[in-house]
Amino acid sequence: MVTVRKRRDLLLDTVPELYPYKDDGCEVSSSCLRCPLPRCKYDEPGWLPRWLRQGRDGLIRQARERERLTVPELAQRFQVSQRTVFRALARGRATPPHAGRLRMGAGGVG
Repeated sequence: MVTVRKRRDLLLDTVPELYPYKDDGCEVSSSCLRCPLPRCKYDEPGWLPRWLRQGRDGLIRQARERERLTVPELAQRFQVSQRTVFRALARGRATPPHAGRLRMGAGGVG
């Protein structure tokens, strides 16, 4: 139900489209409506730092593979500690697709 009130009255029971929301954005974007993130950082606390860390970790692994940089060189380039580089490299190690399954012996019996 939309109620018509004078301008000085509170807008308590109006539809959301008519409520004067402030679109302040955040450090990522100046406007929520034009934000490039797939999710809002305020909807899921901790999501944005994790997403940024995963992107950085991917870049660290790529630099390690393509340029064969050492851990100290990677740490200097990405302005992180050597321990952070080791963590990024460890997170990138993929588990083989058959890990966790029983190995099949000769004759197909596990």
